[in-house]
Amino acid sequence: MVSTINIVFYGIFVSALSFLIIYFITPAFIKFLNKKGKVVKDYHKPGMPNVPRPAGPVLLIGIVISEILLYFLILDVKIISVLLTTIIAFIIGYIDDLKTMPGWFKPTTLILAAVPIVILGSHGNYLGLIFDNAFIPILYIPLILSLIPIVGNTINSIDVFNGVATGFVIITMIPLLVSVIVFGNNNVLLMALPLLFGSIALYQYHKFPSKIFLGDSGTLLLGSMYASLLIAGNSEIIGVIALLPAVMNSFLFLSSVKKIVEHREIKTRPVTICSDFRLKASKDNSAPATLVRLILAKGPLTEREIITRIFILATFSSILAFISIAIQYLFMMGKISL
Repeated sequence: MVSTINIVFYGIFVSALSFLIIYFITPAFIKFLNKKGKVVKDYHKPGMPNVPRPAGPVLLIGIVISEILLYFLILDVKIISVLLTTIIAFIIGYIDDLKTMPGWFKPTTLILAAVPIVILGSHGNYLGLIFDNAFIPILYIPLILSLIPIVGNTINSIDVFNGVATGFVIITMIPLLVSVIVFGNNNVLLMALPLLFGSIALYQYHKFPSKIFLGDSGTLLLGSMYASLLIAGNSEIIGVIALLPAVMNSFLFLSSVKKIVEHREIKTRPVTICSDFRLKASKDNSAPATLVRLILAKGPLTEREIITRIFILATFSSILAFISIAIQYLFMMGKISL
C-alpha cells in the first residue's frame, strides 16, 4: 500500500512529467509534420488552412514514459495492462491515420487492446452499480472486451471540432479521479494522472484554433486508456455517465446509419457550412443524426459556439457522475438504503 505522502509525491511527479514532455515536444512535432506534408484541411475555417496530423505519437511518448517510471515506483501490474491497452489502441489508430481502413476495422481490432487487461487480471469480479455491486466474474470478460472498443470509438466519433476530444476527456476525467479517490483506488489515481495532465498539455495546441489534430491514433489512445482506467478502478458506471454526450453522439449516428461506417464514408453530411462559416443542420433526411446536428437544430452557430455547448454538456454529465458517486458512497456507508 502506497503511503499518503508517497501518493502526493508520485502524483506530482508523473503529472508534471507527462505535462512537460507533451507540452515541450509538441511544437517540434508540429514542425516535423508540416515538413513531411502530414497535414489535413480544416474545412470549418476561412481559406481551409492546413493543420498537421496526427498528435497521437506525442501523446503516447509522454504517457508511456510517465507510466513506466510509475511502475518502477509502485510495482503494480495494472500499470502494465493499462499501458499495453493504450499502446495497442494507438497502433490501431496510427494504421488508420496512414491508410484509410474500412468501418469495421477500429471497432473490431480494438478488442485486441482489451486483451492485456483480461490476461493480467487487472479487473475485478464486481461491477460497481449505484446502489450495490454486482458479482459477475464470467460476464466481466465480455464487458471488458466491449467497453474498450465502445469508449475508444466514442471519443473518436466526437473529435469533430478543434479541441473537443482533449477538452472532453479533461472534463470527464475529473469524476473518474474523484471516484477512485473516494473508493480508495490510490494506484489507479496515480495511473490516471498522466492521461489527465497529458491531455491538458496537448489541449494547449489542439484547442480552437487548432495547431495540430489528434488523428485516430490520438483519439483511440485517449478513449481506450480512459476505458482501461474505468475497469482498473471499478468505475465503469461512473465513466459511462460522464461520457453520456459522446455516447449519445455514437448512438444517434449508428441508429440513423444502421451500420458501422467511417464518418468520411458518409456522402450526405449532417451539417453544412454557411457563407459566413457558421454551421447549420442539414435538412436532408438522408443525413445521419449526430450530437452536433441536434445542437444546431435551433439555428446556425459558429464552430466556437458549438465547442462551448459540447463542453457544457460534458460538464453536466460529469455533475451527474459526481451525484452518482455521492449516492454510491452514502449507500456503502449505510446512510441510505433501498
